[in-house]
Amino acid sequence: MTLKTNKLSPRLKSRIQIERLFSAKDTRAVTAYPLRISYREEARHGSDAPVQVLFSVSKRHFKHAVKRNRVKRQMREAYRLTICQHLTEIYTPAPRQLNIAFVWLADRLYTTRDIEKRMVKALGKMRAMQTHGQQPQASEMQSDE
Repeated sequence: MTLKTNKLSPRLKSRIQIERLFSAKDTRAVTAYPLRISYREEARHGSDAPVQVLFSVSKRHFKHAVKRNRVKRQMREAYRLTICQHLTEIYTPAPRQLNIAFVWLADRLYTTRDIEKRMVKALGKMRAMQTHGQQPQASEMQSDE
C-alpha cells in the first residue's frame, strides 16, 4: 500500500500571495457546490513548493469552530486523496507555482466522499479552462446539490 502524502503541497500562508489570489485579474475560479476553488499561477520563488493550498470555512456558515474544523479536515483529506499528487507532478518541473484556495459555500455538512466527488469535478473544470484558456459558462459554474 502506498501512502499519499501532502509533503510537497504546504499551506499557503503568505498574506501577499493570499491577497493576490483573491484580487488579481488573472485569478480563475470554478464552483462545484459546496466548494469554490480560486487558483492562480505565478513565478516560483526559491524553495516554494510547486503547489500551495488554502482551506477556508466562513464563520457565517458554521458558528461553532468544531464544525468549521471538521469541514476543513474533510477538504484537506479529499484534496490529499484526489488532487494533490496530480498537481504536484504537473508543477514540480515547471518554473511556476500554483496557489489554490478552497472556500466552503454551504451551510450544511457533507460526507467526505461527496466532497471528494466535487473536488474531482472542479479539477475537471480547471483542466477544461486551462485547455480552452477561458472562464466556464455560467451554467457550468453552478451545479445542483
